[in-house]
Amino acid sequence: MEKSNKKSQYYIEKFIEKGFLISPDIIKKKNWDNSFENILIKLSKKKDLLVFSNYVDKFLIKENINNFNWLEMEKSKALYEKQKKKDIYTNFLDFLNNQHEKSLLVEKEKIPEDISYINKYTESIKKRDIQDFINIFNERYNNIKRILLNRRELQGVNSISRLQNKSDRQSVAIIGMVTSKRLTKNKHLMLRLEDPTGEINVLINKNRSDLSSIGQDIVLDEIMGITGTSGRNIIFADNVLFPDLPSYSELKRSPEESYLLILSDLHVGSGNFMKEEFNRFLKWINGKVGNKDQKELASKITHIIILGDLVEGVGIYPGQEKELEIVDIVDQYKNCAELLAKIPKNIKLLIIPGNHDAVRLAEPQPPLFKDLAKPIWELPNAINLGNPAFINIMSTDKFPGFDLLLYHGYSFIYYAENVDSIRQKGGLDRVDLIMKFLLQKRHLAPTHSSNMYIPHTDNDPLLISKSPDFFLTGHLHKCIAANYKNTTMISGSCWESDTSYMKKMGVKGEPARVPIVNLKTRKVKILRFEK
Repeated sequence: MEKSNKKSQYYIEKFIEKGFLISPDIIKKKNWDNSFENILIKLSKKKDLLVFSNYVDKFLIKENINNFNWLEMEKSKALYEKQKKKDIYTNFLDFLNNQHEKSLLVEKEKIPEDISYINKYTESIKKRDIQDFINIFNERYNNIKRILLNRRELQGVNSISRLQNKSDRQSVAIIGMVTSKRLTKNKHLMLRLEDPTGEINVLINKNRSDLSSIGQDIVLDEIMGITGTSGRNIIFADNVLFPDLPSYSELKRSPEESYLLILSDLHVGSGNFMKEEFNRFLKWINGKVGNKDQKELASKITHIIILGDLVEGVGIYPGQEKELEIVDIVDQYKNCAELLAKIPKNIKLLIIPGNHDAVRLAEPQPPLFKDLAKPIWELPNAINLGNPAFINIMSTDKFPGFDLLLYHGYSFIYYAENVDSIRQKGGLDRVDLIMKFLLQKRHLAPTHSSNMYIPHTDNDPLLISKSPDFFLTGHLHKCIAANYKNTTMISGSCWESDTSYMKKMGVKGEPARVPIVNLKTRKVKILRFEK
């Protein structure tokens, strides 16, 4: 017995030397004599493993779980033992047993043949480090640089390193990312731009009224082109060029008359959810109310886009529990699914999550988690997508289909508050100006701090890689339709009266309004279902 205890103590000390804690369950059950050194070698490759226990040993040889989050599993085990959130720990065990690997992630999207991705975010389980952020900014820079190089003014672009320490004045062009922005003591605007080779100052003269007004709206981290005259470690700007949408985009129209309808911010579960108004909408879309023309309009709807915040969520803002009618997130989705199930099954529902939904807040967001939003996934006509989603719908041999950029809009508040021209013209009330601004920058969150962001390993899912036919969004509870360079921009309404938190944030909603687009003419109507 004493010999056995000494051996156990030896193994425990060796594990601690390597930075691992060892669980009592495996000390008691395992014979270490033949496998100890081999196990230590394998463990050294699993940098995020903290506690070595019986179930870890069982799966060390599996290569498909190298990126498995062992630390989160240990946390979930502790909750399980305290009789809290048992399902999380059992999901981990199910994953390890290969019963259903997707239980920790999301259900694979059901994508019909007439819907395809333009830019797809695929969730990857891995630790992010500083290099991931460096890679994503380099990826963003290179992609937007390719767009800017289509501008005639930037054909002879210089790398910043070639301009440093040169005192002779000459005409130059650069493409860089804005790292700082300030006013000089003489009230000129001074930018600091960076490319992969170096950094340089860019001065926009206050007497250039055409440029100074543009300069006021420049935000940190955006990528732009500059032409001007060089000095020692400075460029005196003559022009500022943004990636923007091309002016020659085609206004595509469907060969057949059909309608696209936009819903957003249902907030089911909130005490402020507008049940009566939403039921009125459901009666109309089923052809039970309205005049002849209105009923005919409802019968021609082929797609409904739901732009996030299907439910009110739990713990979204302080004191929210006092304003909830349904306090359980699972029950909120169940109730929401019961409402959406009343929409005719021949209409496709394309759904993205928002900041109130049961997914992570950081963008890009994966589709709704199936374990919490299972009733939504079970709707036969529902297609669950991530946020943002850039997709094509209705493509045929004779028609290229429509490119849809879907984004809930979490970054919008930042630009409403920090871009001078938007703030002065209405701020949060002018969603159309925010959408136009982001299309010009070719990115849904050009400033890194405008949203919470998780870098993707292969590409930047928030990049606007091509001109969309439709840019559809929600979040601010404002119903607006506008056009910018043949991109139809629509902000969805909401189905919740103003909460205390919305009032505190200065958001005043326009509820129970439904934008609907005739895809043959591209004309937008806004139907109103409020009292």
